[in-house]
Amino acid sequence: MNKVMLIGNVGADPQVKYLDQGVCVAQVRLATTERGYTLQNGTQVPDRTEWHTCIFWRKLGETVEKYVHKGDKLYVEGKIQSRDWTDRQGVSRKAIEIMVDNMELLSPKPSTQQPAQSQPETPPAVTPSQNNGEYPF
Repeated sequence: MNKVMLIGNVGADPQVKYLDQGVCVAQVRLATTERGYTLQNGTQVPDRTEWHTCIFWRKLGETVEKYVHKGDKLYVEGKIQSRDWTDRQGVSRKAIEIMVDNMELLSPKPSTQQPAQSQPETPPAVTPSQNNGEYPF
């Protein structure tokens, strides 16, 4: 089974592109942190942060474009996928990415003093169909 569930913080605003026929693909860098601790002998083990590249397709990508910003806390669910390529200088490269199937925005809505009718919409929970193909990141 290939299943990933992460809760983390968005490191930068999403990179969003539209492919042929208006297909949206968004990329988000998500930081997850494992908290440090102290061993019984007094040794300090520091926090450890991992960075994950998360890819969102179609409607889910459009939702990310509209609602996700740097610093937001996200829950993502998907699968790990790796890809290999050769860059323009002829160097072999490898990327390990999370192909996101489901996402929830965990950050609270910003509190504003605007009238109720101008409040931002709550992002819908979106579960897109299977994502296939290449993407421009």
